[in-house]
Formats: sequence, structure tokens, C-alpha cells
Amino acid sequence: MRGTVWAAANQLGVVAGTPAELQSALLSGAPRILRLGQPGQDPDAVGELARILREFGHVRVVVEEAVDSGPPAREPVDLADPAAVCAAEPLGITAAYERDGGAYGGLRAAWLRAGQALIRDQEPAERALALLAALPASAGPHLRAALTELAAGARWSVVWTRGPDDTEPPPPGPVAALTVSAGRLLVAGRDGAVRHLDAEPHTAPLPGRVRAMAATGDGTLLLLDERGRLHTRGPGSRLTAAVTATLAAHPGTALAATGDIVLVGDRVGSVHAFGPAGLHQAAPHSGRVTALSATGTLVCSGGADGAVCLWTPGNAPLPDPLTERACPVVALHAAPTARGPAVAVAWEDGLVELHHPGPGEVRAFRPGPAIRAVAVLQEGQLALATDEMLVALRPA
Repeated sequence: MRGTVWAAANQLGVVAGTPAELQSALLSGAPRILRLGQPGQDPDAVGELARILREFGHVRVVVEEAVDSGPPAREPVDLADPAAVCAAEPLGITAAYERDGGAYGGLRAAWLRAGQALIRDQEPAERALALLAALPASAGPHLRAALTELAAGARWSVVWTRGPDDTEPPPPGPVAALTVSAGRLLVAGRDGAVRHLDAEPHTAPLPGRVRAMAATGDGTLLLLDERGRLHTRGPGSRLTAAVTATLAAHPGTALAATGDIVLVGDRVGSVHAFGPAGLHQAAPHSGRVTALSATGTLVCSGGADGAVCLWTPGNAPLPDPLTERACPVVALHAAPTARGPAVAVAWEDGLVELHHPGPGEVRAFRPGPAIRAVAVLQEGQLALATDEMLVALRPA
């Protein structure tokens, strides 16, 4: 069933691993058409998923008769052999791992964690990279080494990972937000507990779940909760107090900070920059602002409209977006490089891109699960967080 659900989710541009998660992901959008029954999909799973979604009533399901024009059935794949697994037909591997509960040195757990990305058409090296990023900490060194060798042709390499089964350093838990302060990665859990990567939490939990995090130039931590209210940890200032009061009356949807400027997005597509020079505003998006980041004087905003826009407070936003897709932006982070700002963007369908300055300098990655937060680290590395893992990648 998982492979059928993942294929349906990829077709619809959402992230889901179960029929219930697929229904939940579809609730926020308009009714759509879903075509099931492509070659390689299990007919029983197709029929069951079609029945569930038809009862749900928010999607029109069309079951097509698959035409078997592929090669004859192959011998069973060795599920402990990473090279064979990465080169095999992915829906078949998914079904085999669902039937067989063996650990296979951690390969099965990694496949079932990253599976929605793995069933897409791609080279074996890209599958090996996604599996390497999803490996549990208990995976054997031989498996990690084998996947690293197989992933040598991918556009990324894995620098480090953290997951729920890590014991040392402490696991980050479900991550709600990432940012970089004084050159170090800060990780915020859903409850508002904030830590450096390899340290214990050093802030108290919030009364509500965290939506976004930012750090000001004086070291004050800013946390936006799910109701759009601002909470501060650290020295604070009259400016942060004023922004806190403003958001108590007019909740925000996104948050960022740069130097002594605090930026807030709202549900109608506007970005507000609060600073010593007063308030500057722009309206670059159609619909909710879903993510913000800033570096120097450059502000990056992402929206439910799928666009990433650039703005310098006091001026009009640039007329053309940095990038745009037919899918809401869920996370953003910008950081300076020697050639100009680099921008990491994550979308609701599980894709993350790192945009380097210069034409054609874009690298993409899909971890499989939904992405909750991103950050650009030193030397152009990319950190991304899902509900189960935190991964750092280096451009190859």
C-alpha cells in the first residue's frame, strides 16, 4: 500500500505515507483528479486506495488498466544489497520490504523513511544519497560505506545526520525551525526548546507550538508560535517589545530578523519590516506569507502562492521572483557567501533547492518526508529537518 500512496502523493504534489495522511494533505486544496493503476502498482492496493479516497469525496479517482509492456519478471532482489536495491524497480522493493520485517542492517528502515523520494525516476546514485541521508544511527558501518560509494555520482554528499534513534549527541526531536546565529546552527523543537546542534536545550518551552525562529544582532531569540504571537528569549529591546505587542493584536504568519530589523509576514501576502528607521512594508505575495529569511539588507519571502520574492526594505520588491513553483513554500533561509546570498527553499511537496549566486547554480534534493525547516550553513552546506531526521548536505 505504501508504494501506491507514495505514487499518488507524488502525482498530486503532496507528502503522504498512508491513506489518512493523503486525505489530510488534500483537504487544504481544491478537488483534484487522481489516476491510479500505472504499471508496477499492486492491483489490490490500488483498489483499496481508490475505495478509501472515493468515500472521502475530495478527489476524483480514475483507475486505469495497466498495460504490462515491461520486461519479464526478474529474480528476487537481495534486500540486504544496497547496490541491487538502488538499481531495482522501486515499487517492487517497497512491496518486498513491507512483506518482510527484517532489518537488513538498517536498509529497510531507511527505504521506508525516504520512500516517497525513492520511487521517482532517478539514477541509482540519487537513490543511494537519499538512503544514506535516511539511515538510522544503528546502521552498520559497512552499509554506510557502501551507500557512500554508490552515491559518489550524486550532486550532494552527506555531511552528518541526526535522528530519533541517536543517543550521542542527544537527538533534536521533531524540529519546527532552524536558524544560524553567530555562525552556529540553532534548532527549535515544536515546544520552543532551542539548542545548538550538539547541546542540551537552553530555552524554556512555549505555551504553544513553534512556527518560526529568528535571532537578532544582539543575540535575542525570537520565536513565533502557531497562533502568530511573538516570544523573546534573551536581552530583548524596545523594538522587540513593540513587535510583540503588535503581533498580539495582529498575528503574524512568518518571521525573520537581520541586524536590528525584525520582519513579519501576514496572511494577506504582506511583509512588514520593523526597525530603527520605522516601518517598511511590501506586498509581494498572493495569499499567506509562509516563510521569511533575511541576510544583510536582502529579505527573502515565500508564500502559499509558491513564489520566493526578494526585497530590500525602503524599495519596491524585485519584479521577478527568485523561483516559483505551483506548490506552497514551507521554509526559507538565506546566508551570505563570497559571491552573494545563497537561498535555501523548501516546498510543501518535499522538494528543497539551494540557490547559489550565478546562473544555473541550483541544486535540488528530496529526502522523502515533508520538510519542516532549512538552513544554509558555512561553506554552502544545506541543513534540512523533517519530523524524523536532521541532515546536512554538501554540494558535490
